[in-house]
Amino acid sequence: MSQASQAMPSVEHENDSLATLEERITLAIQLVARVRKEKEAALEEAAQARAEAARLADEVRTLQSERKQVRNRIEKLLSQIDQLSGG
Repeated sequence: MSQASQAMPSVEHENDSLATLEERITLAIQLVARVRKEKEAALEEAAQARAEAARLADEVRTLQSERKQVRNRIEKLLSQIDQLSGG
């Protein structure tokens, strides 16, 4: 009976070790799944940010072009006013 009583704790110990290992593997799987979702969300957010940056860059170029056109028109008007007052 002494061999049987010695074998039982060993089996229980193995079961505990197996249960612990199973729990750690389950947690690792959950962690990998969560990290993958976070990665996908981050990639999507980065893509949106790049698209927004491109849109804003286009808007800046458009505004700079408009500003240049307005400046040229104002310079022409000022030139015409100078001609009127000098002439």
